[in-house]
Amino acid sequence: MKLALETLIPTAPHAMTRKGTSHQVNPASLRAIFGDNLQRLSADYPSVAGLCRDLGINRTQFNRYLTGESFPRPDVLHRICTFFGVDARILLEPAETLRPAAFDLLGHPAVQGFFGGAPVEVPPELFPSGFYRFVRRSFLDDSQFVMGLVFVHRADGYTFVRGYEPRAALAKQGISIAAADREYRGVVMRQEEGIMMIVSHRHALSASFNFLAQETSFQQNIWEGYVTRTVREKINAPRAVRMVYEHLGHDMNRVLKEARLSGLVPLEAVPPFHARLLRLDQPFR
Repeated sequence: MKLALETLIPTAPHAMTRKGTSHQVNPASLRAIFGDNLQRLSADYPSVAGLCRDLGINRTQFNRYLTGESFPRPDVLHRICTFFGVDARILLEPAETLRPAAFDLLGHPAVQGFFGGAPVEVPPELFPSGFYRFVRRSFLDDSQFVMGLVFVHRADGYTFVRGYEPRAALAKQGISIAAADREYRGVVMRQEEGIMMIVSHRHALSASFNFLAQETSFQQNIWEGYVTRTVREKINAPRAVRMVYEHLGHDMNRVLKEARLSGLVPLEAVPPFHARLLRLDQPFR
């Protein structure tokens, strides 16, 4: 955290301005700002109940935060900031007044112009927002396939992706299956023949690179490509496999249905058209 949480509690009677002079703090105003920003951060999540489970916060209490009736304890505020990947200030100052420096990374003079004209501007017609079902061969067991869901959304002129690793795959590796550990997020950028995504887990020092191009011969809602991992080369584990994305939009009935089918599955559970696009009988190159 860039600011000490103790200085952000709205019950403090005074706060310091940037010039060092104090002024009276209005706790109700701070709670209202916090509630408004928390609503914006939560807007991309289809289920408030699911979000509360992931955060480990009682839903009734979370609703009080959203409406500005209450403010979280320092440890809960830290948990919220960590979950959303934000500086604590964005929960206490109007979101529109803050522009994280990371947003300008591709505009830095050292790399400006070397990633195309506007790679972060991904038109919705190229890659729509909403839920996607994806399938790929497992990196650890080539007889198994990973089927899952991701959510693509847009904010501040950028396109983001968010999803969760299947519990079974992590359990098989002896890795924590807690929601915070399973979650991954990434940024989507435009490429000459499609889109790419750079995806990582919270506080991880590894990532995956994804490339997808729209499959236009039969279905307009299908993208095909591949995913690579930033890991050492191993004899018995590939670092790149083919992958297929299918856009589900915001049809929650279908999203929930597909969610129940997610996880590690055998080839027989993979939709035939998706299996065809994976070209399992052809070497990846």
